[in-house]
Amino acid sequence: MGDAIRAARKARGLSQEAFADAAGIDRSHMGKIERGERNLSVLNLIRIADALDDPASDILRAAGL
Repeated sequence: MGDAIRAARKARGLSQEAFADAAGIDRSHMGKIERGERNLSVLNLIRIADALDDPASDILRAAGL
């Protein structure tokens, strides 16, 4: 999941800090999500999807879920 989120963020040219701010998630927590060190809650998945302006289903699909 983290790889899919990182790829989507980078494709949009966003820094991790700017992306975390847009999603309302602490930058260090976002880094841990991207590295797979933290489980992703449904709430944070929705926040991330909103920040990417994509449906959460696209992120899940990109992650192979």
